[in-house]
Amino acid sequence: MAEASPTSSLSQADLAHIDAQLAATDQLLEQNYPGDDGSRQPVHTVYVPADRFTPQLAAEWGNQALSTAAAHGGFARLGELLGQDAELAAAVASRVEAKLGHEPIEDLRLDFEDGYGDRGDDAEDADAVAAASAVAAAVAAGSAPPFIGIRFKCFEAPTRARGLRTLDLFVSGLAAAGELPAGLVLTLPKVTTVAQVQAMDYAVSRLEEVHSLPAGRLRFEVQVETPQLILGPDGTSPVAQLPHAVPGRISALHYGTYDYSASLQISAEYQSMEHPVADLAKEVMQLAVAGTGIRLSDGSTNIIPVGDNVENAWKLHGRLVRRSLERGYYQGWDLHASQLPSRFAATYAFYREGLPAAAARLRNYVEQREGGVMDEPATARALAAFVLRGVQCGAVGADEVLVLTGVGLPQLTALAHPRLAQHSSHFSSTPLATSPQGANS
Repeated sequence: MAEASPTSSLSQADLAHIDAQLAATDQLLEQNYPGDDGSRQPVHTVYVPADRFTPQLAAEWGNQALSTAAAHGGFARLGELLGQDAELAAAVASRVEAKLGHEPIEDLRLDFEDGYGDRGDDAEDADAVAAASAVAAAVAAGSAPPFIGIRFKCFEAPTRARGLRTLDLFVSGLAAAGELPAGLVLTLPKVTTVAQVQAMDYAVSRLEEVHSLPAGRLRFEVQVETPQLILGPDGTSPVAQLPHAVPGRISALHYGTYDYSASLQISAEYQSMEHPVADLAKEVMQLAVAGTGIRLSDGSTNIIPVGDNVENAWKLHGRLVRRSLERGYYQGWDLHASQLPSRFAATYAFYREGLPAAAARLRNYVEQREGGVMDEPATARALAAFVLRGVQCGAVGADEVLVLTGVGLPQLTALAHPRLAQHSSHFSSTPLATSPQGANS
């Protein structure tokens, strides 16, 4: 005798009632928490005074970084300073050397703010126009970094009009030159209130209208450099409101080490990316944008590898880069060409060291094999995202990952970003580092 079907106590009307109750929640999760879009995130942002940019700047920085490494024992010595064993150091060294030769700067910001100063309106007008022309020329020549843009002056009253004019001249100059660079990035510094970000949203919306650009084309970064953005006067956190005040418009939050520390009266000697006040701010930022698709960047260290201080500065920088990566900050600032060797060496070691274990766990998950760790879907996403970041920055090769995991780049991306996989089955265009070591080694 066949068993009777189980009887549900909740009716279709009950389920419809619950669906109606949660409709706003469903809409919020869909619109405001889309998750990461799976595209490449640069591992660093380089800042240079805007008037110093030329289409050859990235190559010049790469050559300077290679020269510094050669003058201080080469990449083997750098690996030793960063605590890498011989095998890891050798694997990292070949990749870093190739990286510095082909793509030494992943993300470049032409700075019209602290790194530029106040030179008068005529000079800044001319430099903003020249910057747009130089960036357009670099993109056309293929010498521009994958991501490039400007940081203009903040929206506080004394500098607001100047910042907006520089933004306007730069974007308008690029638009007049042709299609905007695919990796265009705009950076709004020293934000203190949600209203300043809403004003930026208005400004870029108007520029889109004036230049017949698609709505939402001009996204921007917010620099978190003031305590008022972490904790507002009403006791709430303005930074947590930003993703929802201008949904889809903010691309990243960047922590500003020294402005933030100084605002909290931290003595200059103790201002650091690893000071407790920095960690608290960055943890709030991390919570604020979780699931929104907005990315995070750590700040910089002002201890520069020059003169007699190269090795000590490399050790400090490499340790801080590794510390940020371990805490989920996959990007940071670099201020000098001689910081590039330690940036890439520490970053590549992070991914290469973690690859064997992550790949084994990912393979067990995909093939549903028992292993020493029982990973859930959320952990599998994290494993896939870790491996994918390693491929995208050039630390590991896609062919290498395929051998270790049995997973190709499209499936790896789908595992890392399953919500995207529901909307699109095409992931093969994920941009990679241009170093020849990046995709196939």
